[in-house]
Amino acid sequence: MKNLKYVALFTIWFFSFGSLFAQFETEVSGVGTNAASFLEIGVGARAMAMGGSYVAVADDPTALYYNPAGIVWMNNVQIEVMHNEWLVGTDYDFIGATLPLPFFNSTIGVSMIMLNYGDQPVRTTERPEGTGETYGARDYAVALTWASALTNRFSFGMTGKYINQKIWNETGGTFALDLGVFYSTPVKGLKLGMSMSNFGGEISLRGRDLATTTDPDEKNLNVDRIPVSYETGSYPLPILFRAGISYQQDLGALGSMVASTDLNHPSNTTESINMGFEYGYAGIFFLRAGYENLYEQDAINGLTVGGGIDYFERGKMGFRVDYAYSDWGPLENAHRFSVGIIFD
Repeated sequence: MKNLKYVALFTIWFFSFGSLFAQFETEVSGVGTNAASFLEIGVGARAMAMGGSYVAVADDPTALYYNPAGIVWMNNVQIEVMHNEWLVGTDYDFIGATLPLPFFNSTIGVSMIMLNYGDQPVRTTERPEGTGETYGARDYAVALTWASALTNRFSFGMTGKYINQKIWNETGGTFALDLGVFYSTPVKGLKLGMSMSNFGGEISLRGRDLATTTDPDEKNLNVDRIPVSYETGSYPLPILFRAGISYQQDLGALGSMVASTDLNHPSNTTESINMGFEYGYAGIFFLRAGYENLYEQDAINGLTVGGGIDYFERGKMGFRVDYAYSDWGPLENAHRFSVGIIFD
């Protein structure tokens, strides 16, 4: 009866979130119409090698991004760092840490993601080859997460975060909220997960380069240089609703396998499906493959592959090293590297 109660609770959450996000019409692609698009870039080499299908796996610090409810099932202090050689010469990085609070059946976590565009030359119509100056651009988000296990199978998590974008001397930021639930079903190895990400305000840029002067009345020779500032538009965050299922099977001497599928309902493009598969041998060596954004309108990425090593012994510090490759069609490819540390 207790399991049935939490199946019912999970179902209520599912349809409640689904009704909330039904307001976002995604029959037409709106990619590029939101602020802070870097929030849509997945984190973690393991997760991305599995096609980003991770909301119902979420058993390492990258759960801080995919499903905050997942961090409560980790019994150790863990740290995960990722470096991503992203598209067109940019770098995307993630760092996350989780700390269990066993007396409260809870876990807290902190994380940060950053997209760095590097330095670019300043060009003008008069000097198209460059003025000798350079400018930079970067986006970042810092987050604090709390998750609690309501039973030995069901957990809830939430994240508050601050998001900031900057280009040259202009910057803007806002706050957002992530929510997640996680349920380990009575069927051994079968897990369900669901999350809502980036529910928050809008971002508009402000800065000194938007300041100028103007002549409000050319006929009035006494007033010709009035200080003014350009006002930029504000744009919403890319909200994403994910619902997923994963299944883990022990293969005995042959190792183990995990299969996962996520359904994605974003606010700025059409629905899609992520699928992933992982094969592990001896609990140490892993091979992974996946496909992301299946059925998404105008998607150019898809196939992902990768692998990793995961080593942990009781009473000793453990580590993870993972790699993922993603095919991005005309934009070539992306490489992700993750390192995890487990403290016992």
